Amino acid sequence: MSEKEVVLTQTGLKKLEEELDLLRTVKRKEVAERIKTAIGFGDISENSEYEDAKNEQAFIEGRIITLEKMLRNARVILEDDVDTNVVSVGSTVQLKDLEFGDVVEYTIVGSAEADPLENKISNESPVGQALLGQKKGQVIDVQVPAGVIQYKILEIKKS
Repeated sequence: MSEKEVVLTQTGLKKLEEELDLLRTVKRKEVAERIKTAIGFGDISENSEYEDAKNEQAFIEGRIITLEKMLRNARVILEDDVDTNVVSVGSTVQLKDLEFGDVVEYTIVGSAEADPLENKISNESPVGQALLGQKKGQVIDVQVPAGVIQYKILEIKKS
């Protein structure tokens, strides 16, 4: 079975590499020290500190494996490759909600980088999918659980 391609911007790639480095160099050592200290408390069969540390160790190792896999399957979108005439991964898009008149701005990123609180939406999300390949001035319909939202694309720029 082939592994899923992970679409990343240059910023997203750097962020994942930094997280992986932190987990490998700092967090692994910290949790190993916690386990060593907990073992020093004696009977590990009833030692909650030991149990917590082992659970954290399992989480860290799992996250390392996930990050390594993501980086191995990464396709990096270079800022120079982003076309400001058409919405693509790496585009920042200014939209006007045609029902309420609100103007919002989203950056289209791969699912690994999506962060709605920072207005970074996945290319796989309903809005992201509807925007891909569209041009400035176009009106798009986005199917959401509450119905259909209409947006007009006001501007496309590099993120």
